[in-house]
Amino acid sequence: MSDDESFAAAYREHYWAVSRYVARRLDGRSSDVEEVVAEVFTVAWRRRNDLPATPLPWLYGVARHCLANAVRGYGRRRRLLDRIGNDESAHGKHIVQGPDAGSPADWVHEALARLAPSDQEVLRLTAWEELGVDEIAVALGCGSRAAAMRLHRARRRLAAEIDGLRISVAAGPATLRRDTPKEDGHG
Repeated sequence: MSDDESFAAAYREHYWAVSRYVARRLDGRSSDVEEVVAEVFTVAWRRRNDLPATPLPWLYGVARHCLANAVRGYGRRRRLLDRIGNDESAHGKHIVQGPDAGSPADWVHEALARLAPSDQEVLRLTAWEELGVDEIAVALGCGSRAAAMRLHRARRRLAAEIDGLRISVAAGPATLRRDTPKEDGHG
């Protein structure tokens, strides 16, 4: 099969999986999703001779990089709006209900949002994309042992965040105030 045929097959077979991967990370903003997915497949087309036999984890890795570029662009726009002072949502503050106020999914998502982006990504690759450790390694561009360790540590940090939410709610008011997710994920 030629490189062009391999690309066409990968596109047909994995377009929707890549679209779902991107949409879950951009909260479904459809115009942004389409833009990022188009960039993923543009990169894949340019690098079609590098497509592996099982291209989906590789495409997820490309999508991670495209998402990072898009998020940096959104951040620049948000900082500009913040400097101008026209957008209250640019300040990144919101009120979060405690674990008892909603469904378990709500506070699991809250705990996940408190993790470092790298921890969020490895957990999402496992839970949302249903990748195994070897596939996660391909998507993250690391070895299998490193991927397994990242997953183990991310799970441990997520459990600690969930426990922290439970303790905060039990000890204090039912409403927690949070400015932004932790950047390092080690707190």
